Amino acid sequence: MKFTDTYFNREERFSLGVEETSGKFYIAFPVRNDMIEYEEYYEIDRAKFDLFEKDLNAALTFVTRCRRRQLDELLIERPGTRRGTAI
Repeated sequence: MKFTDTYFNREERFSLGVEETSGKFYIAFPVRNDMIEYEEYYEIDRAKFDLFEKDLNAALTFVTRCRRRQLDELLIERPGTRRGTAI
């Protein structure tokens, strides 16, 4: 998979982008476990992608739910047994 960020919010630590192979839109943020730091990617539709580019509050509400693991069904890649926590 090739994830290409098209928008990045440094202060709130999340990004929006497109997975090049599938064309899926995503929102991602960094997570860390005791060994590494990596990103978790959550699939979103084009309407959410467009909204989140323009509306920071809507994006943050969604990211907060993802960080709390309330939207795990949208994960593009399933985490392993040593899943990290949001940074």
